[in-house]
Amino acid sequence: MSELTWLFIAFLAVWAGLGIYLFSLSARQKRLERRLSDIEPRS
Repeated sequence: MSELTWLFIAFLAVWAGLGIYLFSLSARQKRLERRLSDIEPRS
């Protein structure tokens, strides 16, 4: 394969990894917000 093909594959891998990481952060934040709302005192 040419160098340009490898560069494109690496580019896609980095963006896919970033997307997975951001999705994971979003899921964790939603879970944390749910837990905090469960322990928040209600008035």
